[in-house]
Amino acid sequence: MSGSTRTDGRVERGNQTRRLVLGRTMHIASVEGLEGLSLGRIATELGLSKSGVFALFGSKEELQLATVRAATSVFVAEVVTPLTDLPPGPGRVWALCRNWLAYSSGRTFEGGCFFYAVSAEFDARTGPVHDAVAQARRDWLAYVERTIEEARLAGGFVADVDAPQLAFEIIALMESANAQSVLLGDTSAYARAERGIARLLRAEATAGAREEIGAPAG
Repeated sequence: MSGSTRTDGRVERGNQTRRLVLGRTMHIASVEGLEGLSLGRIATELGLSKSGVFALFGSKEELQLATVRAATSVFVAEVVTPLTDLPPGPGRVWALCRNWLAYSSGRTFEGGCFFYAVSAEFDARTGPVHDAVAQARRDWLAYVERTIEEARLAGGFVADVDAPQLAFEIIALMESANAQSVLLGDTSAYARAERGIARLLRAEATAGAREEIGAPAG
């Protein structure tokens, strides 16, 4: 019984250390990129033993992959999960976009959108980290398209709405706001993106569903 307790204690301490490490690496990667991560650096910054960090992750690549997975979980919690109780429709798409803008403008990650930052870093590379980043972005694009398509099926968008095109334009506005804000410190970019997204959604919404798209801020 005591052996089991000691084992459970070690596992929990390992889990706590893992959460501590990933909490730091997500922020570093959003500013400096995933190549800015190293087991030695993280151990030094957090006052941990390098051997202990190595035992948890094994390699720089695994640390990078674990960071992408952790950032995905944070992103889903901030942007997607709050939509759980909203019915399909333009209002749900609008809420999704506003959640993303709040996630970026609120600096959930120090460098703005984590995935915008690491996508630029790994877009022309190959390997497991590139594949993980690319898959995260494919999943996000697919989710936005699916949310638009569900709104169409519910009668909220016109029958011939081009979901992939609308998703592309929405994401382009959101990421442009993120880039301008991070690079120039221009927080007004988020309000501009919000107004642009509202116009796009209203142009495709059916007459009875336009009211689901609230007035943008600013």
